[in-house]
Amino acid sequence: MPEPDAGRAREPTQLALPLRLEDHAEFGTLVPGRNAAAVAHVRMLSTGRTGETLWLWGPRGVGKSHLLQAACREADAVGQRAMYVPFAAGLDLRPDVLAGLDALDFLALDGLDAVAGRADWERALFDVLNEFHARGKKLLLAASNAPAALGFALADLASRAAGATIYRLHPLDDDEQIDALNLHARNRGFELEPAAARFLQARVERDMTALCGWLHRLDAASLAARRRITIPFIRDSLAAAAGQGDSA
Repeated sequence: MPEPDAGRAREPTQLALPLRLEDHAEFGTLVPGRNAAAVAHVRMLSTGRTGETLWLWGPRGVGKSHLLQAACREADAVGQRAMYVPFAAGLDLRPDVLAGLDALDFLALDGLDAVAGRADWERALFDVLNEFHARGKKLLLAASNAPAALGFALADLASRAAGATIYRLHPLDDDEQIDALNLHARNRGFELEPAAARFLQARVERDMTALCGWLHRLDAASLAARRRITIPFIRDSLAAAAGQGDSA
């Protein structure tokens, strides 16, 4: 793999894959909540010199993808070759996409549920885990369940995955969600009034994936309409989406 051009700003390494990290996915927009130990360990892994395999699990909306992407961004910032691969993002990927990734310093694999139980993928994934373990490199994995409950058919893979340091991620409570929304709003360059944040939280699905999705939509709509994101603006936007049959 060629070395990055020293004359330009370095982007997180993506090899040949057409993947980009979400702009908001950084540690500065993350509220740890009950996940403080996991966040601290991931951040230490991303910036430290010691290799390790971490496994994060939990339901949709607890911040798995955010944390993996933030770690890749931070690893890249300290000069490591880092890569983020989401298996559940609708990308047309084949198992050979995992070949040669041991050339990286830091690898984050997201949505392992999508490949569990598929023999070709499991063999390729086992090779990755084995290589990173043998070389003492940094591997960050995420799924909806712990390794023992994910349904791996390949016994060697199940055994290797079970040897990772495992953290269960928990949803943020209501106040922590508001704090996170405020951080995301500031990252986008505006202040979200507390009453407006509470109004939005009470009317959409209460997980950070849904809330941040709506914040993105509201930001784009407010710029187009040249209006502030207030309770009336949020109410109008939600009503328009409901009229179009859109509950996202």
